[in-house]
Amino acid sequence: MSPLFVDVTLGIVSGKSLKDTEPDSVAEPDSPAILDPVAELTAERDRLAAENAELQDRLLRSQAEFQNLRRRVEKEKVEWHEYAATEAVRALLPIFDDFERALKTECSDAGYAKGMELIYQRLFEALKKLGLEPIVSLGRPFDPHVHHAVEKMETDQAPADTVLEEYQRGYNFKGRLLRAAMVKVAVQPEAGQ
Repeated sequence: MSPLFVDVTLGIVSGKSLKDTEPDSVAEPDSPAILDPVAELTAERDRLAAENAELQDRLLRSQAEFQNLRRRVEKEKVEWHEYAATEAVRALLPIFDDFERALKTECSDAGYAKGMELIYQRLFEALKKLGLEPIVSLGRPFDPHVHHAVEKMETDQAPADTVLEEYQRGYNFKGRLLRAAMVKVAVQPEAGQ
């Protein structure tokens, strides 16, 4: 097997030995036999450089896309873990409302009423630890993002668009609206009445 010969000026690798590559006659440097291979090699080099640049660009874009996907999946995973209890807490809200209504009614047995109050407080504290936050509505300006107006009442006693009464308390869960408050809203009476 003969050693490989590398022509440094043209970047050509061949299986010929050095003594096999020596020309019988010396070619002129400006002859078309030398310029055509140089032009071809230059064009090939430029084409390969452009292809290399395109592949590098595609690689960088793919890597960036993969990084973005990984970040998005990680963010969704964290959010899922953070808000996994949302539906469980949402299912407990009607029971919590029933507790509040039961505590407002009169009871002849003071011990029973005290026990119900303690159970209500423990449930409320447990839900607060999970991230439940009651929305304070009474006397505040009406906000359609957290209030659901079920009744409007004309009155001079309060400014327009003020919450007069809360029919059902609203709640946030870890900073997100879980349930809007159902409220009665003040409106200004018409001038003709």
